[in-house]
Amino acid sequence: MAYLLPLIILLAAFCFSIISKKIEASYLTLPMFFTALGFSIQFFVPDIAHAYANNEYILLLAELTLILVLFSDAARVNISILKQNIFIPTRMLLIGMPLTILLGTFFAYLVSPNEPWPLALLLAAMLAPTDAALGQSLINNNNVPESLRVTANVESGLNDGFAVPVVTVAAILTAQAYGTMHMEDDNLVAFTLKQIFLAPVAGVFIGAIGGKILLKAKSSGLIATPHKALVFLCLALGAYFFASLIGGNGFIAAFVAGLAFGYVSKKHDRDVYTFMESQGQLLTIVSFMTFGAILLPIGLAHATMNTFLLAIAFLTIVRILPIWISLIGTKLPFSHKLTLGWFGPRGLASILFSIIILEHYDIPHVDELLACIVLTVVMSIILHGLSAKPIVDMFKRSKNK
Repeated sequence: MAYLLPLIILLAAFCFSIISKKIEASYLTLPMFFTALGFSIQFFVPDIAHAYANNEYILLLAELTLILVLFSDAARVNISILKQNIFIPTRMLLIGMPLTILLGTFFAYLVSPNEPWPLALLLAAMLAPTDAALGQSLINNNNVPESLRVTANVESGLNDGFAVPVVTVAAILTAQAYGTMHMEDDNLVAFTLKQIFLAPVAGVFIGAIGGKILLKAKSSGLIATPHKALVFLCLALGAYFFASLIGGNGFIAAFVAGLAFGYVSKKHDRDVYTFMESQGQLLTIVSFMTFGAILLPIGLAHATMNTFLLAIAFLTIVRILPIWISLIGTKLPFSHKLTLGWFGPRGLASILFSIIILEHYDIPHVDELLACIVLTVVMSIILHGLSAKPIVDMFKRSKNK
């Protein structure tokens, strides 16, 4: 049993790669395909979810995937375009995201008024960040305006990092409310500030220095081509671990390191980018198939009408209204505002948060919490996956006029 799931995943990834061009031309996205395939495994191997449910490799896999996706996406950001439009993702992060968490907390508490409010805050914070991996069909398509792609990429790259301190504080407050944990308020404030402000320092330090060293090594002929991709991997993981070491948030650091690395080194070998993209894609495949095979059956088993209604709310009004408010006063076209509001897919970050909560905190009703997150993620995979092609086609028609 220990080797069955990895073998199935690798076989599925191989088959997907062979016919990937046909799939990309359809409405079917990579997360949709592998989540569905992972979920279908349980019908042939009924015990697979329970066999892997407590395996720590799921947590490691989700963390590694998120780190590499964040770094590689950030390294490809066009800094000149970002500078011209920096106020848009800034407004979405500093206005839209807090409003999203507040509105999500309100809806979650409205559905379960008998539970302590920190539990509602925890759920809202876990479902606030968007997923760069689920947004690839939009971010990587040249028919979509580059300013819009950069904005979506930067927002999805940073909001999961910003959510980590809120998730951690909410988890501690929830555990305190249920009497299973105690922590001083001063420690909570210090922890949150360190997470947010030390992470960019670590990211810029690792990314900028790493980029300059790579440039020097290339110009001096010191580095062999096959090892350039290893530099990417070391810097991405190095930023994460360095930030964690000094008390910052590793995911924010990984994304900022990618931005700094891309800005300093400016031009990279295409084959190195392709290698990093393929590694990130393989990990994304494994993550979503594992989600479908293990977490989805467990979550669906505890789903209720309340969790279903909450999932719909988090994908619609809880995301769209705050983003729309944050963009008031900007000169963005209606289609851009609508796209940024709607296209906020939930995925790896929310999955990762749910695993961390399960592993490290003793919180009652955690099954219902997991069910709501799983429902939101799987509905996001389907709805955002199906809507990606029409959105791209809309911009393609506008571009060709």
